[in-house]
Amino acid sequence: MNLIFLLTGLLFVFGIAFLVSNNRKQIKYKRILIMLAVQIFSVYFMMNTSIGLIAITNVGVFFEKLMKIANSGIEFVFGGMLNEGGFSFFLAVLLPLVFISVLIGILNYIKVLPFIIKYLGLILSKITGMGKLESYFAISTAALGQPEVFLTIMKQIPLLSPKRLYTICTSAMSAISMAMVGSYMTMLEPKYVVTAVVLNIFSALIIANIINPYDLDDDEDLIQIEEKERLPFFQMVGESVMDGFKIVIIVAAMLLGFISLMELINVIFLGVFHVSFQTVIGYLFAPIAFLMGIPWAEAVQAGGIMATKLITNEFVAMLNFGDISSHLSDKTIAIVSVYLVSFANFGTVGIVAGSIKSISEKQGNHVAKFSLKLLLGATLASVISGTIMGLVI
Repeated sequence: MNLIFLLTGLLFVFGIAFLVSNNRKQIKYKRILIMLAVQIFSVYFMMNTSIGLIAITNVGVFFEKLMKIANSGIEFVFGGMLNEGGFSFFLAVLLPLVFISVLIGILNYIKVLPFIIKYLGLILSKITGMGKLESYFAISTAALGQPEVFLTIMKQIPLLSPKRLYTICTSAMSAISMAMVGSYMTMLEPKYVVTAVVLNIFSALIIANIINPYDLDDDEDLIQIEEKERLPFFQMVGESVMDGFKIVIIVAAMLLGFISLMELINVIFLGVFHVSFQTVIGYLFAPIAFLMGIPWAEAVQAGGIMATKLITNEFVAMLNFGDISSHLSDKTIAIVSVYLVSFANFGTVGIVAGSIKSISEKQGNHVAKFSLKLLLGATLASVISGTIMGLVI
């Protein structure tokens, strides 16, 4: 049955992507099949072998320790604000992003992260057949996140064709940054977060190859990665702290607005239609959830979470998912968890378009024109990742 649902999920995605493709004749099917094979091998290795399970378990333990270390600073500044046994999402989930942002800044400063990104990008380019810039960006966005990652190719962005621009924007929306991994692991099982990070890199490129196929000339693929002026170490640390804190405040503000808005919509729906808004959108997404391999009895609940992520953001969806996950099967939990680990939502489209526009107004206008297709592509990439996860559960 798992194989059947793998086929139904992928056929659904490929069918939608094919319908909106910019150039159906230029789709590289061999390239897509290679990336799918790599994904299937990766998910089997991580979930069904002792080495893979040990590896992803250790990654989870590593981030758990980082969160505990981050908590020492949080406890010093905010200690005593909560009653014993109390929980604050802001303190426990968001504020550790400040510490992790500092670690990423240090790894960048000592050239460890750029080295890893560069050579992983070259390996990815060989596997996928995509351009070096696209492969570099797919890896770097998983490490740095957006909007910061766009600064690393600031000189290239004004020169990119609309097709290449679509591909890098899809990668930016489909991946998650290292800074977010620890926070997600407080709400989802770490093994699913780690698996999603790997799957999403390829899922975004698969979708880009269907919706947005193109060829590159050899000279067109030459890239020079933008290097920022090297700051004094402690200035870099200070800026990393502030960058991390800005992310915390932005995410917190978005949660305040979106959760309150969702509650207002629910009140209206319950008062007028006597059914919650999540249930309504759950029915709309239920067929998609079922095609991905989620049992039909749980498809409406899962579909509601999937739609909530699209309409609001992944944090809101993860919080809602935590409230109902104890009543769901292991298969549903695995598929939905992987689906949730990306930035594919309406709000992120605005962030991506704004980031590009701040570098090049012309390119920002291009992104605005294909914004809905960008959101569709990133969402379909999440469906691919979730579907492949269901193959091994």
